[in-house]
Amino acid sequence: MIVTIDGPAGAGKSTVAQALARRLGFDYLDTGAMYRAVALAGMRRGVDWAQPGALAELARQLRIELDGGRVLLDGEDVTAEVRSLKVTALTRHAADDPGVRARLVELQRQWAQGRDVVTEGRDQGTVAFPGAECKIFLTASAEERSRRRLADLQARGEAATFDQVLAAQQRRDREDASRPVGPLVRAPDAVEVATDGLSAEQVVDRLEAMVRARLAQSP
Repeated sequence: MIVTIDGPAGAGKSTVAQALARRLGFDYLDTGAMYRAVALAGMRRGVDWAQPGALAELARQLRIELDGGRVLLDGEDVTAEVRSLKVTALTRHAADDPGVRARLVELQRQWAQGRDVVTEGRDQGTVAFPGAECKIFLTASAEERSRRRLADLQARGEAATFDQVLAAQQRRDREDASRPVGPLVRAPDAVEVATDGLSAEQVVDRLEAMVRARLAQSP
């Protein structure tokens, strides 16, 4: 079974998806980390972001592996680095590139083949896995998502203010909704789950119940 969790940045998709996968005994696919890895590689190699096709060509050369929560780029563990503010600001170049998206969706489908998977991102239920048996659209208010993002940054020792994070969050929301390729939209058959006021454990409880109900219905 494939379970897709889509939703806006900061909704808690990664945290919830990882916990849900553990509870179900499924594998976890962090697609956002793949785009971040491409952006990191582009930054390191001095890619001209305005050069059509340059980043897509680089993406086709990279070896991106997801291994037990770690992100490996050509064998190097870049788990922490891909979550930095600098890489976050550049990830849109990878996310908006049709060639990069095509390559990473191809890799995502290969990775998921023959597995029970919980996958999260922006277009998992609409583009990458339109035939997924269980689709979830996880959301929360911009303010709630900004508070969570700020807490994550502070835990990693990065300096930021709530206003800075909120402004970045609102800009990201506008960009995600208007992207020419893979925009953030809820799949018609996805169940929307708002997480404001809920702990991560409460959200996972709710999603686990949904998935197990679908499993019980499967032939």
